[in-house]
Amino acid sequence: MLSSDVKRKYLFLLISLAAIIFAASSRFTLQASTQLRQPTPDLSTEHRALIDKYCVTCHNQRTKTAGLTLDTADLANVPAQSDIWEKVIRKLRAEMMPPVGAPHPDEGQLNALVTFLETSLDKWAAAHPNPGRPTLHRLNRAEYGNAVRDLFALDALDITRYLPPDPEAYGFDNIADSLGTSPALMERYLSIAWKVARMAMADAKIPATTETFRARMDLTQRDHIEGLPLGTRGGMVVQYNFPVDAEYEIRPKLWANTVEQIGGLEHPDTLEVTFDGQRIKLVNFGGHEDEVLAAGVSAAARAQIEARFISRIPVKAGPHKIGVAFLKKSSAPPVDVLRPFLRDRIDPVSTNGIAQLDKIVVEGPFNPLPSGDSPSRRRILICTPTSVTEAPSCANKILSAVARRAYRRPATDAELKQLMGFFDSGRQNGGSFDSGIETALAFILVSPQFLFRFEKDPDNVAAGARYHVSDLELASRLSFFIWSSIPDDALLELALKGRLKDPAVLEAQVRRMLADERARALGANFAGQWLYLRNLKAKYPIDDVFPDFDDNLRRSMQRETEMLFESVVLEDRSALTLLNADYTFMNERLAKHYGVVQYLISRGAKIDAKNKLGKTPAEVAPKRTADLIAKLAKKD
Repeated sequence: MLSSDVKRKYLFLLISLAAIIFAASSRFTLQASTQLRQPTPDLSTEHRALIDKYCVTCHNQRTKTAGLTLDTADLANVPAQSDIWEKVIRKLRAEMMPPVGAPHPDEGQLNALVTFLETSLDKWAAAHPNPGRPTLHRLNRAEYGNAVRDLFALDALDITRYLPPDPEAYGFDNIADSLGTSPALMERYLSIAWKVARMAMADAKIPATTETFRARMDLTQRDHIEGLPLGTRGGMVVQYNFPVDAEYEIRPKLWANTVEQIGGLEHPDTLEVTFDGQRIKLVNFGGHEDEVLAAGVSAAARAQIEARFISRIPVKAGPHKIGVAFLKKSSAPPVDVLRPFLRDRIDPVSTNGIAQLDKIVVEGPFNPLPSGDSPSRRRILICTPTSVTEAPSCANKILSAVARRAYRRPATDAELKQLMGFFDSGRQNGGSFDSGIETALAFILVSPQFLFRFEKDPDNVAAGARYHVSDLELASRLSFFIWSSIPDDALLELALKGRLKDPAVLEAQVRRMLADERARALGANFAGQWLYLRNLKAKYPIDDVFPDFDDNLRRSMQRETEMLFESVVLEDRSALTLLNADYTFMNERLAKHYGVVQYLISRGAKIDAKNKLGKTPAEVAPKRTADLIAKLAKKD
């Protein structure tokens, strides 16, 4: 046991130690509070002095230069006049103000002012987010065509040919405010709906029609066209959706001038017609006999020569590829001129040169067979009734599945009842189960639930309040942005389960969608409008200045930019790569235009032709021209 004296000593030491600690903490607290009470410099006052000295001279209430007044603008409350300060930020960041010749402040002062303005606006925006309000959004013609393709597996059907161009706003044709409707447009939708429904169901009652696919006037046909057999030159390949099992007539037409004189008949030539890559016709023409024939009545001679090319073949319903090309006899350049142009036809009257394809005409169906098998029927008919009593339940199952994809959500009981009413009416008028389904499909394609995208406010949210969009609406936003089409079954299933809210699931779905072939729509539609690539097809440089410019080069330039954009998106690169990329994508025609082929050949390089035009970056490793040139340069 400790004595009383020792206890007193310990108690004294503890009290002394506590007093020292208290005194030190009090001193620290006093110093800290003193530091907090020290006045901070008013940044708004400092920046106001800078603006008054260098900006207000021109931008004041009296002069109002460029419609901007800064003498009354309040720097203490920047967000209240965000429109004014946003203009100031843009001008200062671009170093456009103060103007050349006027006094300039120190660069650090300008940067501090811009940082102050940006920080003030960003803090306010983060505290008061304004996601906006979605409006009623009609599908534009690209989205409508893609939706029909994915809904019914009509891969080769180009719906955009039957719809008028959509109005543009701010350079884009998918702005909801500009996508209105009219009675004429709704009549067009109704006509297309019946056409698509008949094709999707392979209706044998479809009348014979004629479809014409034209080659562009400035298409060069001296070299091989991708998609056609090797060893051929020129021509074109088209993908066409044959609606029913029947016979169809394929009629290639050669280019002729305004008086029906076929070009290139002075040389013997051979035309080849292929169907899904298989040869179905090989015809010789040209030479002395046909040249003499064409010297008479040119129109009759043209009809007689082109009659040899006609092929009438039985075809199964669905998408198929038709190819027409010429056998390539020689790769040697012409000897009649010292330096031939890369473009074949410049003079629209002269018939000199080589024979070229003008168009492919497809006519049919003839002698159609009853509804058989096709990709669209397999997509739609998920069940087949074996008796009359089973028809209603099977139809309900079919229409529920189609409406779920078309409406981007499960159909309500009232909507299914309405669809079943159209099924009953169609079956009664047409006399068959297929007729009923066809009528209901036509109604789906003109229903507001399919034609329009709209997002409903939740019932328990006050007017003007912010809320999270539902998983189904998020799925629709994703698919129309990346694919320009409806969500697929996998995305819809996750949305119905409420799993798209999970960031990991959402990221996985975005990556899956970007890896899909349909993601090319992001380059074709978004980049095509943002970078004005769609306008290329209407551009015709002056022939005398650019005699080598042809449609081959035009398509190559467009696809090069699209593939660069796809590369940036799919490979998650910086957006600045669009400006400073050290690689590109090219085919032989574009390489000739850039002079890359001549450069590589001069260095003794081996030309690698694996990166063909039209392949996506996901399918083909990017060919980095700059890296190749750098490797060759090291050899020197």
